[in-house]
Amino acid sequence: MENEAVQDGVVVALEYTLWVDGEVVDASREEPLEYLHGFNNIIPGLEKELYGLHAGDEKEIIVHAEQAYGPYHPEGVFELPKSQFPPSFPFEIGYPFRVRTDKGQILNARIVGIKEEMVEIDTNHPLAGKDLRFFVRIAGIRQATAEELVAGRVGGACATCGSTSGCESCG
Repeated sequence: MENEAVQDGVVVALEYTLWVDGEVVDASREEPLEYLHGFNNIIPGLEKELYGLHAGDEKEIIVHAEQAYGPYHPEGVFELPKSQFPPSFPFEIGYPFRVRTDKGQILNARIVGIKEEMVEIDTNHPLAGKDLRFFVRIAGIRQATAEELVAGRVGGACATCGSTSGCESCG
C-alpha cells in the first residue's frame, strides 16, 4: 500500500510528538501509534488533518481545543468530602480515579486540592482548553481487516469484553 493515502478504513501507523504551551507532553516512543482512521480513535482535529497523507509524509499540525479535548469547564471542578472515599484511598495531588455522578455517569477525575475534610477534584481532561501542536510522520498505512472494521479499532477485539462483533455484550 505504498501509494495508499490516509482515508477512512485504513490502519495508520503514526509517529508523533505533541507540544502543549511550548513543552513536549507526549510522543510515540519505540513503536508508532496504530489506529483505524475514520472511527474516532484519535482526537477529531488531528484525524481531519491526516486525510490524504501518504506513508513517509511529515506535517506540523495545530489542533485547537475545540477539536481536541474541548473547552475547560470550571463547573467540572468541585469538592467532595473525604468521608466519601475508601479509608485506604491515596489522597495525592494529581491522583487519577473515576467518579460516578448522581445520574450514574462515570467520569475520569484527578485530585487538584486537598483540605482537612474535603478533596477538590477536576473532571476536565488535563488538556481541556489547550491548543495542541503535533509534529507527525506517517510511518505506514495498511488496509484494515474485516474484524477491525466491525470493531472500529485496531486488533478488532473490544478492549473491555474481547468481543469482535461490535461490543454488544458490554455496551
